Amino acid sequence: MPRGDGRLTHDIDPQDVGPQDACGVFGVWAPGEEVAKLTYYGLYALQHRGQESAGIAVSNGRQILVYKDMGLVSQVFDEATLESLRGEVAIGHARYSTTGASVWQNAQPTFRPTNDGSVALGHNGNLTNTSELVELLRRRTEDTAGPGAKGETATSDTGVMASLLSSYPDRSVEEAALEILPRLRGAFSLVFMDETTLYAARDPQGIRPLVLGRLDRGWVVASETAALDIVGASLVREVEPGEFIAVDANGLRTERFAEAAPKGCIFEYVYLARPDTTISDQRVFSVRAEIGRRLARENPVEADLVIPVPESGTPAAIGYAEESGIPFGHGLVKNSYVGRTFIQPSQTIRQLGIRLKLNPLRDVIAGKRLVVVDDSIVRGNTQRALVRMLREFGAAEVHVRISSPPVKWPCFYGIDFASRAELIANGIGVEEICRSIGADSLAYVELDELVEATGVPKDRLCRACFDGIYPVALPEDDLLGKHLLETDATPLKVIQ
Repeated sequence: MPRGDGRLTHDIDPQDVGPQDACGVFGVWAPGEEVAKLTYYGLYALQHRGQESAGIAVSNGRQILVYKDMGLVSQVFDEATLESLRGEVAIGHARYSTTGASVWQNAQPTFRPTNDGSVALGHNGNLTNTSELVELLRRRTEDTAGPGAKGETATSDTGVMASLLSSYPDRSVEEAALEILPRLRGAFSLVFMDETTLYAARDPQGIRPLVLGRLDRGWVVASETAALDIVGASLVREVEPGEFIAVDANGLRTERFAEAAPKGCIFEYVYLARPDTTISDQRVFSVRAEIGRRLARENPVEADLVIPVPESGTPAAIGYAEESGIPFGHGLVKNSYVGRTFIQPSQTIRQLGIRLKLNPLRDVIAGKRLVVVDDSIVRGNTQRALVRMLREFGAAEVHVRISSPPVKWPCFYGIDFASRAELIANGIGVEEICRSIGADSLAYVELDELVEATGVPKDRLCRACFDGIYPVALPEDDLLGKHLLETDATPLKVIQ
């Protein structure tokens, strides 16, 4: 299936897929503003979080219109489409799929009719009790429509949530949400809406980010502060773990649906978030530079030049150079236009294909002892190809420094890593990985050093991909997986 590309420095070869980003969500309540265009620009700022599909839902107070399609935000929307989406409240979504295939049916926002209108929903994260929720929905369907009732097939956790929200004929969307939210397990940052109200909710662990912003004439919620910046909204605060927010003509109101037990994703700091985003009052760029400084202190090496693997390795490389006193330089040029629609190369071309995304600057690296800084190693294929390429272009030595610990465990909370069997660090140690990729030396930042660089206490961070400690209990293996709902798709009645 097609995979998102974005800022993935790992897949120099587009067929060697690294960790895929989570989704991006955006919502705005702003009477008198062009809410569809605000949402478009908000999604544009969140494009790095998902490149498979994009969508916007808008309400004019009487009905919700949804427009979505496969592709990047700029490919899905044009001026005429945005002009046709008029209203006072809107939500938007940029998707990378973690439950459900990358097909139009699973593009978001997801729309469902309700007893007195409709609801549209956008989701960033991944639920771990989807199978349990499917059973709940089946029971609700039978209770409301009678035994044996059949209807729409849900093939994503978002579809199940939207159907649950619409399954209470005697309750409003807000009342249904406060009934359903405490039953959800896993990672979820949600934006949703009915005809008049914008809603947002964040899981009790706050695994995926979600922030609240203020416009002159309205409110905004978004995955990252960078999306607030682009639409001119001021940051009010992060949405609290376990918090439900509603915004309508009566103002903003908030309610706690679960006790907060913060476990923010540490990989947001390493790779996922934009460097100009702020998380927990820390600018991500500054955190990454500090990680680089700690890498240099822990793992010094005699070298002539520090170069990043662009773009996600750049802040840590700057920090490494500052701390070590080794000059920083750009030794790799990135082609930013190798995207999700890239035509897969033949085997012959693939042997040359590591230069599809990155190409060395021979005059910069020839004869030099290099420190090469990257954000993570997943399978090791890309780093192996990169080291070989740098040597072919004349590098005297190649010392690889990684601004995260070894990735040994898969993520079940919204990042699509390789399976555990495919993770190179799961099977062999650092010295063996170094030999495998052909580097002169290899070092990772220590987990405790990474945690200290974030400024967030260790017990308030999800570190599962590094230490295997999952903050939300996982079901049996056969109840996990991206295509769980597609192997035995369950007919789910949409209650009118």
